[in-house]
Amino acid sequence: MSADAQTRRVAFQLRVKPDRLDEYLDRHTAVWPEFLAEMEAAGVRNYSIFSRGDGVLFGYYECDDPAASQAQLTATDVDARWQAEMEEFFDRSQAGVEGFTDLVEVFNLDAQLSRARAEGFTG
Repeated sequence: MSADAQTRRVAFQLRVKPDRLDEYLDRHTAVWPEFLAEMEAAGVRNYSIFSRGDGVLFGYYECDDPAASQAQLTATDVDARWQAEMEEFFDRSQAGVEGFTDLVEVFNLDAQLSRARAEGFTG
C-alpha cells in the first residue's frame, strides 16, 4: 500500500541490551495476537523493526494521526502489559537512544517519483 497525503510515517530508534537481543528478537517472532489487533485498531500500518545486530533497533510505521494512534493504543490493557514485558530489554543509558527518538524523513521514493511523473518524467 502506498502512502497517501494523509499517511504519516513514524521512524524511531531504540537500544536493546546486547546480552538480551536474542531473547528480544525471539519475543517478536510471535507477538501476542491481541496486541497486533489493538495496533491495527489504532490505525498503525506497515510496522517494521530492524536490528543492526548490536542492540540498536530502527523502527518504522505508518498511521494517519500518530498522537491519536498512540493515545488509543496506550489506553489498552494489552499495551500496558506488552510495554511492561519489553521494558526489561531496553538499554536507556545512552543519550539520544532512548524511547522513541524523532527522526526527520529526508528522502521518500514514492513522493519523489510521483512528483517527477507529474512533471513529465516517463522513465
